[in-house]
Amino acid sequence: MKMKRYLSAGLVLTALGLLWGTTAPALAAPKSSCISCHEKVTPAVVKQFAAGKMGRTLDCSACHGTEHRSEQDVAKAKLPSPDTCAQCHPKKVEEFRAGKHALAWAAMKAMPMLSHQPLPMKGDGLKGCSGCHTIGDKAASEITRYGSGACDSCHTRHTFSVQEARDPRTCRTCHMGFDHPQWEMWQTSKHGTIWEIETGRQTTAGSERAPTCQTCHLPGGNHAVMTAWGFLALRVPEDDPEWWKDRVTILQALGVLDGQGNPTERLAVVQGGKVARLSKEEFAQQRARMLETCTKCHSRRYAEENLAAGDQMVREADRIFAQAIRTVKSLYDQGLLKKPAGWTFAPDLLQFYEAKTPIEQDLYLIFMEYRMRTFQGAFHANPDYAHWYGWAKMKEAAVRIEDAAAALRAGQKR
Repeated sequence: MKMKRYLSAGLVLTALGLLWGTTAPALAAPKSSCISCHEKVTPAVVKQFAAGKMGRTLDCSACHGTEHRSEQDVAKAKLPSPDTCAQCHPKKVEEFRAGKHALAWAAMKAMPMLSHQPLPMKGDGLKGCSGCHTIGDKAASEITRYGSGACDSCHTRHTFSVQEARDPRTCRTCHMGFDHPQWEMWQTSKHGTIWEIETGRQTTAGSERAPTCQTCHLPGGNHAVMTAWGFLALRVPEDDPEWWKDRVTILQALGVLDGQGNPTERLAVVQGGKVARLSKEEFAQQRARMLETCTKCHSRRYAEENLAAGDQMVREADRIFAQAIRTVKSLYDQGLLKKPAGWTFAPDLLQFYEAKTPIEQDLYLIFMEYRMRTFQGAFHANPDYAHWYGWAKMKEAAVRIEDAAAALRAGQKR
């Protein structure tokens, strides 16, 4: 009798819903013990989770496991990793692991300068380098806190919104500032300006006629983020003999080649981190991928000419950079600069701001700030960044290096 009454009531509600043009309210599913507890402990987290698509289909235990049951056993809560996400999103995780974002953690840990940094900056404190490089794939033992599971760098917890990850503003936390201000370059380019002006007119993600970071670097939602030049704007081999000569000088200052031009153990780091292109085929594959994106709006000729102009900016930047390296290297060869204890190479660009002399600090600025802005500004269609923040500052630093070298040599003669 009770079941009949419930069924009758349900039919009445459904009928009324149809008459009113609405759907009858569904009976709420019982709350899990996770939700019931965390509504008191971390109510904002529960609210975020409930607002997302995952919150309508999954319970917290799907990602965090079932072992954590009280305040006394918090350590038993599993910390999600890309493998956790792969249970439902195997293709996206496979793409992610084929791209350079997945290598960010390993690339950071391979840098010689990291050993000099305070633990919160390089470790699980996520206060410096690790705060952005946490997007990289890690061993389970290295996932020591929430927010270090890689996927949640873009699909932030606990809403895990696809719409959020498609918004270019999602990228700006990491792709800004000193060495790779891609956000600022794009935002103030014609592409970014159109997007910003038209945001909200057509879609909540902005203009449909202006490319975003995702348009070019995650085409079609492909998570295998990669670029033709790589982070260091280096490729081997180089057909232009003069360019190749400059390139060898740069690779030696990076410690990838030794003084005789032979590969060192650091070559494996470059290969593993995919921060350079080590074959013509690899470069051509990524260039073709970008051309395909560009030609959705521009003619192929226009796209090819603009990308080639960016390549030439790399060439011109390398010419100035290599000469500055040779000047500093000559000071070591003449004994005017002393190799720091524990350094295998000198100068060593991968020591970054740990360089021990003012002249090498200028060399570091050419490498990590000015050269980066020169070629990145060119490829992001931002002439001001390419010229005034990149090229002009690189020339200025190169003059300081030559002047400082002359002063050191003059002091030796006295």
